[in-house]
Amino acid sequence: MGFSDISALNSPNREYPLERTRNIGIAAHIDAGKTTTTERMLYYTGVVHKIGEVHEGTAVTDWMAQERERGITITSAAISCAWTTKAGSFSGLEHRINIIDTPGHVDFTAEVERSLRVLDGAVAVFCAVGGVQPQSETVWRQADKYRVPRIAFINKMDRTGADFFAVIEEMRSKLGANAHALYLPIGAEENFIGVVDLISMMAIYFDESAPLGVKYEVRDIPSELTEQARLQREALVEALSDFDDLVANKFLEGEEIAEDELKVAVRKATTTIKFIGVIPGSAFKNKGVQRLLDAIINYLPSPLDLPPMVGLNSSEESLELSPDDKGKFSALAFKLWSDSFVGKLVFCRVYSGKLQKGTQVFNPRTRKMERVSRLLIMKADAREDIDVAYSGDICALVGVRNVQTGDTLCEKSLDVALEPPTFPESVISMSIEPNTTADQTKMSTALGRLSEEDPTFQVSTNEETGQTIIAGMGELHLEIIRDRLFREYKVQARAGKPEIAYRETVANQAQGVGKFIRQSGGRGQYGHVEIEIEPLKPSEGIEVVSDIVGGVIPKEFIKPTMEGIHEAARSGVVAGYPVIDFKVRIVDGSFHEVDSSEMAFKMAGIFAFREAMKNAKPILLEPIMAVEVTTPEEYQGDVMGDLNRRRGRIQNMETKTNACIINVMVPLEAMFGYATDVRSLSKGRANYSMEPSQFEEVPTSLLESITQTSYREPVRS
Repeated sequence: MGFSDISALNSPNREYPLERTRNIGIAAHIDAGKTTTTERMLYYTGVVHKIGEVHEGTAVTDWMAQERERGITITSAAISCAWTTKAGSFSGLEHRINIIDTPGHVDFTAEVERSLRVLDGAVAVFCAVGGVQPQSETVWRQADKYRVPRIAFINKMDRTGADFFAVIEEMRSKLGANAHALYLPIGAEENFIGVVDLISMMAIYFDESAPLGVKYEVRDIPSELTEQARLQREALVEALSDFDDLVANKFLEGEEIAEDELKVAVRKATTTIKFIGVIPGSAFKNKGVQRLLDAIINYLPSPLDLPPMVGLNSSEESLELSPDDKGKFSALAFKLWSDSFVGKLVFCRVYSGKLQKGTQVFNPRTRKMERVSRLLIMKADAREDIDVAYSGDICALVGVRNVQTGDTLCEKSLDVALEPPTFPESVISMSIEPNTTADQTKMSTALGRLSEEDPTFQVSTNEETGQTIIAGMGELHLEIIRDRLFREYKVQARAGKPEIAYRETVANQAQGVGKFIRQSGGRGQYGHVEIEIEPLKPSEGIEVVSDIVGGVIPKEFIKPTMEGIHEAARSGVVAGYPVIDFKVRIVDGSFHEVDSSEMAFKMAGIFAFREAMKNAKPILLEPIMAVEVTTPEEYQGDVMGDLNRRRGRIQNMETKTNACIINVMVPLEAMFGYATDVRSLSKGRANYSMEPSQFEEVPTSLLESITQTSYREPVRS
């Protein structure tokens, strides 16, 4: 695309053209230094004049009280900054960088999921000591799912045990990443004093006498690193040859490759998602962050560098949406937030066209128009009013009401639905009761708003006991919800003991017959279906199909039969938990010309499913967690013994700088209270992380106790 073609896509009124816009996320394992890195980026770009620190509770993007108290990121914060790089084809041009700082804790993985869905690029942060950790892998898979180009920042190069090349090797072996250094560290640990730029082949030394790392000095590469730098640059050029013909030809001919040619090749390779450039640094010590900002501008894509977004129109036909300010408006609502000052905020990524405040937008899901009363650019918890949002922008809307996470907003004449982000199922639940009648109404309103904001937080009512049940991704997730109920909504409530989100499935193939026949004087009810059920592989979901031929069941009764099967699957026959990973075929049945109805066939579907499931060897499944424990070697035996008592299965162990890293699969049921126990066993020196892995069959020895305490009455006829 030529320069004139690009200019035609930009509105003359926008502050930063599309080619100088970057929408990026900062994502990583918990405690890798995402928020600290973001704070340094905000300081060097002039957004803040004093660096905030996570451990002091002063980080700009960790603005919630719960985040500042715990020193973790809970909600993804959006903030904009501007940076002018001093090298490459973008030299001297100021760029806007829209940054989303995402959580690292697995309980808040939905925040990462929805952020990656709308971002054009990402910076994956790794700890130079810890390397690729469990949540690093989760974030990487999420970025792969949404095809997000990324670069890597290996942080904490100043720490004891830092090993830049070991982390790159882990990225290759554990993540399958085609990772190559763009810079080499000069020294490590307390001797980390600079980096070698493999593109320009110059050394950059950090001026530690200058405050906050604002100064640096460019010199020749030190003699002891000359050979290593030459070999690493050669490896980099060879890797880039797969993505750029010019570089490939010059490499084969042995010709010198210009600096700008290499930068174009890195950018092209990064955009394919098949190449990862790696940068070393230490955000806390203010080293290497300016190089990271340059890399974001030079190598991560603008909205114009990526394929057009594809949606489905009202006829279920594919429709491409290119970033063009003059096109028809379309945007994806990726996050909802309740603001105490302006009310409901809807965060959107604009994919095409532009949106002016005061205009109406169409929601294809509800088929209704919504009026946008205000447009805002968010800066963490601060707000800035704007009149227009352009293609490629991330903004917040005020005034739209009936909008959910994942909804598309567009012009009515466009009528397109974009693919929404997907979210994992909740794995833990607990009952919650208000202290007083006055708290009841407030709690209902608050829980409704919180579940609207967070797709992984679910609220339901136990029909048998009348209790309100809240479900989420982990103990910390529900703890934060309860804290927000108290602080933000002033709701006093008592919580019950957390419960595991068990699931049920079938082990064998079987048949089931469902008949619903009622005769009471006048017109009766008649529904009769026969089904076959079979197990699917884990995570394949639920599939219900009709194999009816010859009209033995009329077409209008097939849909209610399927609805009955889906309804029955919400509470299985073992302990009343949802049934997963099965396929049902509707194979036979009969109907009555007068008495058959949709309701009768829905009930027949329910009865047929229950019978088929009872015949198919139903089994109860429990969530299994992938746990990584890092402990000093002297406590290794005690920690492993405790994990074995918790039904843990050791997957592997490795030693890094006097610390033992244990990877183990443990049932969630056995992990309650583990944080306290592992601290006691190691005198506070061990830490751990865990994330959901899969569902597995509950051992027979535990089945009776679970079914006795957890049984839920199935759907009543």
